[in-house]
Amino acid sequence: MFKSVNRLISTRGISSSSILRSNIGKQPIRIGSDVECYTEKVPFEFCKSFTKRKDTILLDQQVVVKGPKGVLKLQLPSFVNIAQDGSNINVTVEDPEDKLQRSMWGTSRGLINNSVIGTTDGHLAIVRFVGTGFRAILGDDKNGKPIVSLKIGFPYTPSLRIPEGLTVTSPNPARLLIEGMDKQQVKLFAARIREFKKPEPYKGKGIFVNDETIKLKEKKIK
Repeated sequence: MFKSVNRLISTRGISSSSILRSNIGKQPIRIGSDVECYTEKVPFEFCKSFTKRKDTILLDQQVVVKGPKGVLKLQLPSFVNIAQDGSNINVTVEDPEDKLQRSMWGTSRGLINNSVIGTTDGHLAIVRFVGTGFRAILGDDKNGKPIVSLKIGFPYTPSLRIPEGLTVTSPNPARLLIEGMDKQQVKLFAARIREFKKPEPYKGKGIFVNDETIKLKEKKIK
C-alpha cells in the first residue's frame, strides 16, 4: 500500500503538461467611435523606469487615450506596440518569447483597457461606513478646497482633501461614491479613507470598499 502511494506521489511530481497562460494580452480592446488611442515618444530625460528582478525597464513611450470624459496618458516600455484596427485596439510585444516582455504584455493591455473605460464611462468606488454613528461629511476647507470629514468614533474628526480629477458624492451619510477617469486614483483615495478605520472581525465595524466583506470571529471568553 505504501509503495503505491509513493509511486503516485513521484509520478505527480514529474509532469510533462505545458503551463496554461491566460493570454490576456492577446485579447483586443473594444473602443467606441469617439475614442482615440495613439503613442508618443518620451524624451530620455523625462523617462521613468523601474526594476524587475535584475532588469531595469525604461518607460520611453506614452500611450494617449482620448474619450468623451477627457484624456489619460500612460507610460509604457517601447517594446509594447499599440495598433488601432477600426473599433479594436491590439496590444503586442516585439518578442513574445522573451520572459520580461511576456510578463509586461497582459499588464500593459490591462492598463490601456482601464484608460479606455475611464475616458468613456469612468471608474467608481463605493465606500461604506458600518458602525453606530459612523458617517462622512462633505465640505470645504479654509482655502475653499473640497474635503471629506470622517465621523468614526475618534475624539477628533479626520479630514481628507479630495484630489483633483475625482468627484465624491454622498447619497446617504453612511456611504460615499468616488468617481473619476483614473482607476488608480479612484481606488487609492478609497484605500486612504479605509485606512482610518479598517474593518474589525469581532463586531464587523469599520470602513468597507465596494463589495468587501469580513468573516466575524467569536470573542474569547476566559
